[in-house]
Amino acid sequence: MPHTLPKLPYAYDALEPYIDAQTMEIHYTKHHQAYIDKLNAVLEKYPDLAKKSLEDLIGNLHDLPMNEEDRKTLKNNGGGHVNHSLFWQIMGPKKEVNQVLLEEIKKEFGSVEEFKKNFSDIAAKHFGSGWAWLVRDESGKLKIYSLPNQDSPLMHPPHLNGHTPVLGLDVWEHAYYLKYQNRRQEYIDAWWKVLKLL
Repeated sequence: MPHTLPKLPYAYDALEPYIDAQTMEIHYTKHHQAYIDKLNAVLEKYPDLAKKSLEDLIGNLHDLPMNEEDRKTLKNNGGGHVNHSLFWQIMGPKKEVNQVLLEEIKKEFGSVEEFKKNFSDIAAKHFGSGWAWLVRDESGKLKIYSLPNQDSPLMHPPHLNGHTPVLGLDVWEHAYYLKYQNRRQEYIDAWWKVLKLL
């Protein structure tokens, strides 16, 4: 089955005033849909691969039997699809605090405030387009880092089964430019208001 746009779990204006309705609609219906369309187009060439889960494809990207141009298309657009699918789910108009995650963060980073400071700093300093991530590494340990473009933690590090994304913040300009223009830090500060898990 071709990949499809996952249902947005809230209305476009549900995250106002922090993320505006116009940005949400364009980001979801145009940018995310474009990743899916290009992902499906490349997978049409590889019927056997199309049967695999996206996580399996992304996590084993370097070993897939395809040419380098198609591998790059899959990386960019499969990554865009899997990254955005998580992004919509971790945000919401109401907090649904994950107490287990909260305690893990406190244990690993000292406090929630220290975690937010470190995560925000990585997101703000990321050069160009990309994402800031909270992940579980191959040993289950929580880590923060950023990745370029639509790279997914599932791809990193190569050949080590990747990392499991927990939280991801999209710092591509299309995620915030209509409301915040070049004020990425202001967007990051606002995002914590709609992150429902913490």
